Amino acid sequence: MPHFLWPEPLSAAQLKRLEEHKYSASGRSLFEPPCQIYWNWLVQQIPTWVAPNTLTIIGLVINIVTTVVLVFYCPTATEEAPAWAFILSALGLFIYQSLDAIDGKQARRTNSSSALGELFDHGCDAVSTDHRVCNTTKQGAPSSKRHHEDQGALQTVFVSVGTCMSCGIGSYPDWMFFCGFVGMFMFFCAHWQTYVSGTLRFGLVDVTEVQIAIVVMYVMSAFGGVALWDYRLPVLGVKLYAFPIMGIIGGAVYSCYNYFHVILNGGVGKNGSTVADTSVLAPGMHIGLILTLAFIIFKKSSNQLFELHPCLYILTFGMVVAKIANKLVVAHMTKSELYLPDTAFIGPGLLFLNQYFNSFIDEHIVLWIAMVLSLIDLTRYCTGVCIQIASHLRIHVFSITAQAALKRN
Repeated sequence: MPHFLWPEPLSAAQLKRLEEHKYSASGRSLFEPPCQIYWNWLVQQIPTWVAPNTLTIIGLVINIVTTVVLVFYCPTATEEAPAWAFILSALGLFIYQSLDAIDGKQARRTNSSSALGELFDHGCDAVSTDHRVCNTTKQGAPSSKRHHEDQGALQTVFVSVGTCMSCGIGSYPDWMFFCGFVGMFMFFCAHWQTYVSGTLRFGLVDVTEVQIAIVVMYVMSAFGGVALWDYRLPVLGVKLYAFPIMGIIGGAVYSCYNYFHVILNGGVGKNGSTVADTSVLAPGMHIGLILTLAFIIFKKSSNQLFELHPCLYILTFGMVVAKIANKLVVAHMTKSELYLPDTAFIGPGLLFLNQYFNSFIDEHIVLWIAMVLSLIDLTRYCTGVCIQIASHLRIHVFSITAQAALKRN
């Protein structure tokens, strides 16, 4: 492949260390044991010739398509979408969660576990998470653990958008900004603490529980409409939309406490450093810069850019966070330093510079340019990494190699 289309981000030394990577996770969420019964049954229905990554990508595509439908009907997260659109989103998220939960099981079942599968899952999850927040108010490892690690960057982006749309939070821009970006921040922090400690940790309330809650919210919006969330409870005197917000705040505080407890207590590297023997605080510069730019552009916009285009805004910055989060996962798996300079910052940088020069170009146009650039940058990086790792390990991304088939037989 020409390098200008698909770059080769990893060095020979990183690929060598990738071969030595071993998955490590601890903890189990509340709903995981009962869900395992369903997941174990479901994976048995999948033919053994279907590659684990194929399951992941199918789930991600379904999740994205159903969320895009909601964005079409609710571009500002204040509109009322048809009931079928919410049902479709609920089904889309449930299908994604199911397929994402069994891809690790399918990998073990077909003897096709690899570092590429772990990385592939992380990347898909990162994208999926972002798009759902706006619509509703968010290798050889044991499959039950791998499912948790997979929840991440793309999945985070779209889940965030979807959540906001389902309960009409777009009417409250500050809350929508918080709900849209806090999921991305927590996803990044989950892998930040993994980069520091070498182990992914899970609590009693984790990704599975959040996804089930969001599915319930979609169903409630389908039968009660977005107006349902404006209903004021007679005894408590609060509107229903306050409960998803309080849940997000509570979950963020709880999760961040656990993450930073691990991060600030030192890592497994030399002198309490990360797995790559770098500063435990260094990754904070990446997510901190993204969130700072997002907040400044939101508040300094003279044309109410975020208020008028909240979903597009969150998706744009979500692509940036997904790129940085994927680089963090790669840094952990290859025990490498995470460098700050990155092409992912071009899109947010254009928005910031345009505001600095008094928005001489329409901000909406610049936002679309930033979205396209960020999407292309994310796609090029992820594709390049997957192709490079697959080539190095002599495996296929979306099919099971002959070696794996022989081992299975």
